[in-house]
Amino acid sequence: MTNQLCSTGVRGLDEILNGGLPVGQAYLVRGGPGCGKTTLGWHFLTTEITATSNRLFISLGESGPQLARNGQALGFSTAHIHILDLSPGTEFFVKNLAYDLFSAAEIEASPLHEQIIDQVERLKPDRIFVDSMTQFRYLASDPYQFRKQAIAFLRFLTGHGATVLFTSEGSQEAPDEDLQFISDGIITLQLVDNERSIHVAKLRGGTFWRGHHAMRIGSKGLEIFPKLLPAETDFVLPNKKPISAGIPEMDELLNGGLERGTVTIITGPSGVGKTTLGLQFIKEAAGRGERSVVYVFEEAVATLLDRCEGVNIPVRAMVDRGTLSVIKIEALAYSPDEFANLVRLEVEQSGSKIVMLDSISGYKLSFRGDELTRNLHGLCQYLKSRGVTMLLVNEVESITGDFRVTELGISYLADNIVFLRYLEVRGQLRRAIGVLKKRLSDFEKTLREVEITRYGIKVGQPLTQLRGILSGVPEFIKPSNDA
Repeated sequence: MTNQLCSTGVRGLDEILNGGLPVGQAYLVRGGPGCGKTTLGWHFLTTEITATSNRLFISLGESGPQLARNGQALGFSTAHIHILDLSPGTEFFVKNLAYDLFSAAEIEASPLHEQIIDQVERLKPDRIFVDSMTQFRYLASDPYQFRKQAIAFLRFLTGHGATVLFTSEGSQEAPDEDLQFISDGIITLQLVDNERSIHVAKLRGGTFWRGHHAMRIGSKGLEIFPKLLPAETDFVLPNKKPISAGIPEMDELLNGGLERGTVTIITGPSGVGKTTLGLQFIKEAAGRGERSVVYVFEEAVATLLDRCEGVNIPVRAMVDRGTLSVIKIEALAYSPDEFANLVRLEVEQSGSKIVMLDSISGYKLSFRGDELTRNLHGLCQYLKSRGVTMLLVNEVESITGDFRVTELGISYLADNIVFLRYLEVRGQLRRAIGVLKKRLSDFEKTLREVEITRYGIKVGQPLTQLRGILSGVPEFIKPSNDA
């Protein structure tokens, strides 16, 4: 029976669970107030409903009418959900139903059990959501009795053919290690510094993605964004023709172009032409009908389009034809996992073959978190596993002198590194281009002068008569012929 899976109703969570929850088992959903436990319960109860489905919501906290209103406000259809309201009613306060001689456990447990048994045997629900098991704890005389009752309760529910989600606050005041032990799976929801996350710690009869994954609660309930972990992907070397720059001299530098499914860092100081060079590769791919996407972190999209038109790169035309998307990423609007899933959807649903990030520093400024480099690494590995080519625009601070590949120590991410450099020649500021690394093939070890004109990018012949180019102040090895 456990070979059959049921959906949680949340696409991202089903991915983390590799398809869903094994049916006929009981799963603990942990988290503090406001973490989304009840919302997850609504997703679980309202998905995969058939003509023979019966769903039961057992509430020990909120009233049935309030639960129905909250569910409807989130867009869930609650009409076919049976709510067993075991929450305290107003009569408890009005009639002062307190117990002087007997404990609450002695007085209330039996009536509650009878109501649950009656509903389950009458409805025979295939899914049950219990919110929350913490309330049952207060009805037990001691922890030992609570554990015995919890085990018996969950066995009763699953024994009647139900798949069960039950919640717990998991607080210091009410620890839930006993519930974690007896459950068939553990899903933890967290809210820390306004950042929501979810992680699965246990799943009997199934496999799952480890780690913490970003989560949002919006107008349509939960959205979960699985983390792209390098360990989950396998590199597939594409056996296809390299991506040409459409500039013969540039292709000579790169020994034919950029191999597909690789990561390329285009690095250099501000204004040297990094973004323009990246878009030149995309322009050539678009001419072959290949789709690309550019994520812009710092520059306005309109500004980028205008700049490209000024150097003969028809970005607007590519956007209009559907071969290119240019997407602005606002600072702090997404978590790294959310952004990774944006990219993933663009690749899997729209079929993009080239992804460009402009720029790496913008990426790091736009997202919160302590593992941004690791997140970027995971995204790169995922794209490589899909045969997608990635271009990373990287800005260094130094204009001339003190040559550095990156300011952030991320050169290890790259299969290819192309650098652009300012140099001063006879009182004029000029540009040079070279290749520092190419993992899958040989490359030209010389530097070439590059110009960005209204007609496009022009790459000259190797600068064999100059030395000290990387310092920014080159010297002639022999007199120039045009002196």
